[in-house]
Amino acid sequence: MSDSPVSILGIAGSLRAQSWNKKLLAAATLLVPPGATITTFDIKDIPLYNEDVREQGYPEPVAAFRAAIEQADAVLFVTPEYNYSVPGVLKNAIDWASRPPAPPFGKKPVATLGASPGMHGTVRGQTQLRELCIGLGMYVVPKPEVYVAKANEKFDEAGNLTDEATKKFVAELLLNLAGFTRTLRGR
Repeated sequence: MSDSPVSILGIAGSLRAQSWNKKLLAAATLLVPPGATITTFDIKDIPLYNEDVREQGYPEPVAAFRAAIEQADAVLFVTPEYNYSVPGVLKNAIDWASRPPAPPFGKKPVATLGASPGMHGTVRGQTQLRELCIGLGMYVVPKPEVYVAKANEKFDEAGNLTDEATKKFVAELLLNLAGFTRTLRGR
């Protein structure tokens, strides 16, 4: 059980092509521990949540998102912080996925991290995201907390994460997510 494969769905909470958080998610795919994989899902095509639309059936991008969550063993949210909170596009995607029938987030292990050029990284946004995840019945990996401050100094011009301390924290978080996922399977 300790080396059973773990599939992680990685979701960046930004739409910007050169987002620090998309770059951080790309770095995470290279830092994933042995026996685990990260598949990414781009939330750019998910429409604004509308209950009238949902009652008619899930739009294709939403159905694909929900299926990707369902198929994954765990979820990794990589989020910026906008106005002291979770970006609207990420909250919107989570809102779509949380609706009945059979919301796929329940009892799913999840980890969060984020990057910002600011001094505080994404502390407040991640705090709110964790509360949201707990409210939806997900199991949040508590440590390490990965708030990448001054992100503009931690990636090279090609978008590669170059800061060794940040790499270490990301790798540790992914190791903990994979281990936590395996532990939950054993229950």
